[in-house]
Amino acid sequence: MAQPSADTPAPVVLAGAASPPPAEPATAPDEMPLPQDPKTLLLLGIFLLLSFYALYLAGPIVLPVIFAVILYLMLQPAMRLGAKFGLPRLAAALLMIILVIAGLVALGYSLSSPAADWLAKIPQSLAQLEAQIRIFKQPIADLEEASKQLEHLAEGENAVSVTVAGPGVAGLLFSGTRNMLTGIGTMIVLLFFLLMSGDLFLRRFVEILPTLSDKKQVVEIAHEIESNISAYLATVSMMNIAVGLLTGVAAFLCGLPDPVLWGTLAFLLNYIPILGPLCGIVLIFLASLLTFGTIWHALLPAGLYLGIHLIEGEFVTPLLLARRFILNPVLIVVSLVFWYWMWGIPGALLAVPMLATTKIVCDRIKPLMAFGHFLGSEPRS
Repeated sequence: MAQPSADTPAPVVLAGAASPPPAEPATAPDEMPLPQDPKTLLLLGIFLLLSFYALYLAGPIVLPVIFAVILYLMLQPAMRLGAKFGLPRLAAALLMIILVIAGLVALGYSLSSPAADWLAKIPQSLAQLEAQIRIFKQPIADLEEASKQLEHLAEGENAVSVTVAGPGVAGLLFSGTRNMLTGIGTMIVLLFFLLMSGDLFLRRFVEILPTLSDKKQVVEIAHEIESNISAYLATVSMMNIAVGLLTGVAAFLCGLPDPVLWGTLAFLLNYIPILGPLCGIVLIFLASLLTFGTIWHALLPAGLYLGIHLIEGEFVTPLLLARRFILNPVLIVVSLVFWYWMWGIPGALLAVPMLATTKIVCDRIKPLMAFGHFLGSEPRS
């Protein structure tokens, strides 16, 4: 057997010596790193304020883009189904655009004509409504009289009255309709090109990544995020359609005119959690009061709508969406108020989908998991 040479040093082993401990990770997977430097925090705050101000100014441009992206995510399962059956992407995209336009036309038709009829009925029904709420009328009249007296005292006898002429109701309606049609047209065009492009942006981003492992990880994360967002938006939309159908049937059975109008309103308002159904209850109650003339009879359609919403919101939707998609109700209200202040009714419609999308993205990206957990709600007992 060969002996070790004298020039080769023998390995030195220290008795009782422990192996070196494994290196600790710098940041836990579910921990979100936060800046500690005051200057960094100040710059971050300024950046956020400027970003929100830019979003406020660019609302007419940003809103169609966000609506198009959300519809694109909602329609991805249908696009994949069409590709599975061999339907060309161009034909599938055109079919989706036709369905979207048909849905918007049906939505506008179901709202415009009945809503105009109800607005025409209001002057003739005001006397009946005032008789039903006479108990509240006298205190309000006293407050209005006191306010007028205070204004008269503050102005004095020689006050000069200045009247500023506004654009008029017709001008406001024309401007609002033109802006809405422009936004819808922009959204449809952008949605078509998004559906046509498919995974183009993801492929271009993956191509510039340096390693194969990074490419695989990014593709897996992107597909899971897209799948979760599509599932969330599709589930919520299907539940809102069910709420609209049940509300329309309830209005029809109660004898409330224009059940299609109330079903469509229930469908749209259900995209605005908490505040939307409350507005729906008030509108249905007032319409029932104008129709039936008695408070107790008017409570029936509103009560049925409330029951439908409670069953959907407290039992069915949480069961279908699972725990990870349930949002913090306080943050929902804050988001609704903020985006309504920012962009009006379109902002309120987008508030919860944007909040849910943010949570889904944060739940899948390790540095942002803590923020995603913060957006979630407590488990229901």
